[in-house]
Amino acid sequence: MLSVLEKKRLHISKSTEAKKKSLFGQFLTPERTATFMAKLFPDSEGCCRLLDAGAGIGSLSVAFLERWRSGGFHFQSVELDAFEIDSSLHSHLYQALDKYNYCGNFIANIRGDDFIHATTESLSGSLFSQRVELYTHAILNPPYKKINSNSAHRLALRRVGIETVNLYSAFVALAVAMAAPGGQIVAIIPRSFCNGPYYQPFRYFILEHAVIRHMHLFKSRSKAFEDDKVLQENIILRLERGGKQGLVTVSTSTDDTFSDLVAHEHPFEQIVFPDDPAMFIHVPTSLKKSVIESSSAIRFTLTDLGIKVSTGPIVDFRLKAYLRDMPESGTVPLLYPSHFNSRGTTWPIEGAKKPNVIKRNAGTEKWLYPNGFYCVVRRFSSKEEKRRIVASVVEPQTFGDMPLLGFENHLNLFHENKHGLPERLARGLAVFLNTTAVDENFRRFNGHTQVNATDLRQMKYPSRDTLIKLGEWAIQQGELTQAMIDTKFGTITE
Repeated sequence: MLSVLEKKRLHISKSTEAKKKSLFGQFLTPERTATFMAKLFPDSEGCCRLLDAGAGIGSLSVAFLERWRSGGFHFQSVELDAFEIDSSLHSHLYQALDKYNYCGNFIANIRGDDFIHATTESLSGSLFSQRVELYTHAILNPPYKKINSNSAHRLALRRVGIETVNLYSAFVALAVAMAAPGGQIVAIIPRSFCNGPYYQPFRYFILEHAVIRHMHLFKSRSKAFEDDKVLQENIILRLERGGKQGLVTVSTSTDDTFSDLVAHEHPFEQIVFPDDPAMFIHVPTSLKKSVIESSSAIRFTLTDLGIKVSTGPIVDFRLKAYLRDMPESGTVPLLYPSHFNSRGTTWPIEGAKKPNVIKRNAGTEKWLYPNGFYCVVRRFSSKEEKRRIVASVVEPQTFGDMPLLGFENHLNLFHENKHGLPERLARGLAVFLNTTAVDENFRRFNGHTQVNATDLRQMKYPSRDTLIKLGEWAIQQGELTQAMIDTKFGTITE
């Protein structure tokens, strides 16, 4: 049976316009998820200073307080700072928290001021700021919204040593910064921070100031905030300010019923690889090392192989004046993901939504590559697609005597100093990237639908000779199935 607060959340979720949700970037936490998050905190005693940043209607605070009142914590008192900038939710927040004040050992401070400005001013010692005391505990479902590079929020964060691109990572970084030594932080956030260059400073900050104790991953993208139709892979983190990094508990469940909850402990070296300067955060879902990690045959970098990978340089809307639907004099092929499928390269595509060619002139020449064999990986997959990495081979004969090719920005391409690869190498690379093992391993550190060139550079590969042999095999087979690819891949990892 749903609680009064959960019924209220569902009503507010359904009745709030999408425009307002986008403005605040906040999606209210379902009751079952809030309860699970509150249970992740270790038992504590003494006086609790609790932070709930982006408190909404109080679902997370209530879950924490329910655990306390039922004996799950042994606090003498709890003082809560609940930050919520949307004043229309304050009455709901007051009502939700008021019932916990009956023993005289609970204080709720509902704050309508901006969490980022309030905490950065306190951390930087501004004479005009209200001093914010450090917290022993923080529980949060922060807003999800990009921060512009020159915005007031971005500048305020920089003053306290935090460089990040989204409100959710800013809130978590500030929760860590505002935590007392040994302070516990539990947050539900998108998994996108785990890899890629944009969140690298955030990962550095978190791992410098805190240790990871627990990570929970929802196997289904659509279930954590199902009522708000949020298709974003979410992760629940428990961090501890300071402390010594030890084993990390990793749990998974399909959805927020937690009916199929499975948990394992992993050495931190399997979460953040010691030799990874980018500090990608992996989320292993079994005790076994992946085939990619455990195979001595897969240990080479692209630099070792003499191969480079780049994002397609042509951003079509910026070169719109030079785009044409079909080939004509003075044009060269412009390749999109739609030009590739399991059967190979199809170009041109009549009646396609995207152009097939781009004019070759002084304004476009610098973006073009010589015609040749390339391995390409599309950068975006759909929300619930089975595969994250989809590789194809550019076949030069498809384009006749066209001397140059254009690659649109939604493709990554493997090349040798802006020239094509030997055919066998290109085909072998595509076979390797299309294995189930590579896709599964990639998902361990990639929490969004993008496959960026940086991600592909971080991966390990078989040797150049092994890739060439895979390419020779692929040429002999003709059309390949997934089963054929995975079986062949097994022979090089034995």
